[in-house]
Amino acid sequence: MKRNKFTMAIVVLLCSCLMFSSCIGSFGLTSKLHNWNKGVGGNKFVSELVFLAFCILPAYELSVFADVIIFNSIEFWSGSNPIAENTQHLKGENGHDFLVKTHQNGYTITDETTNNTIELAFDDNDKSWSVETNGQSTKFMTFIDDNHVNMYNANGESMTIELSKAGVMAYQDMVKNNIAIFACK
Repeated sequence: MKRNKFTMAIVVLLCSCLMFSSCIGSFGLTSKLHNWNKGVGGNKFVSELVFLAFCILPAYELSVFADVIIFNSIEFWSGSNPIAENTQHLKGENGHDFLVKTHQNGYTITDETTNNTIELAFDDNDKSWSVETNGQSTKFMTFIDDNHVNMYNANGESMTIELSKAGVMAYQDMVKNNIAIFACK
């Protein structure tokens, strides 16, 4: 009888957490576990074996449970997940490894092969993005409305781009014609 009451209490707790927070969340713990699993051993077969072992152990089930009950609820109520990734390692098409750190107002991107770093910063006051490198900040995009942005060239001149396939293609043509978006020296 005690076991039934305990099971019922767990079921009620789970349901109330889901009903009262109504959040999907970022599943930060499960994402970290999954990303670690993808990179283990450097071989897709080893990763698959580790994945299956983690499903049997039940590492994935426990991480999902912790995310649903604890971390996603914290994220819903506070706006930030204490486990969610603030740093990601990415592989570029050129064979370079990149470290991307998320900040409150943008990103720091480091090419781990060359050790070059750029900063992408969003200014909420004028709704613009800037690139910062070598101590220089250059604005490269400002949102005008939901459908248009101003893109800036190296001289600070702007071109209004519609946020559509045609607008992006027009901008790509401008870039191909050697008009710089921003100057990174």
